[in-house]
Amino acid sequence: MTHDEVRNCCAGLPGATSDVKWGADLVYSVGGKMFCVMALDASQSQGLSFKVADERFLELTDQPGIIPAPYLARHHWVRLEHPGVLPAAQLRELLQASYLLVRAKLAKKQRDALPPI
Repeated sequence: MTHDEVRNCCAGLPGATSDVKWGADLVYSVGGKMFCVMALDASQSQGLSFKVADERFLELTDQPGIIPAPYLARHHWVRLEHPGVLPAAQLRELLQASYLLVRAKLAKKQRDALPPI
């Protein structure tokens, strides 16, 4: 996947929002909680980080080009050096799973206010 395809994938999820944090990072959130972080300017960094299920964390970080995400690894976030580290279909699936993991942890009132999946 390209940087733009990752953006389109994240932005297309129901209730997903984006904003710029820390001056240079594009953050995708649902219900105010982050599910994907990437560089705002793809020429500066191709890397991206997202949450994964607990049981997938070690499996993914054992692969070349994927490391525990700095500052967020304890919450089972991974960092890809660039989107091409994984096949497009697998990355799309992982981004959607990240969104669903974060959405599931929202308070019921917040979840109910979001568009249906």
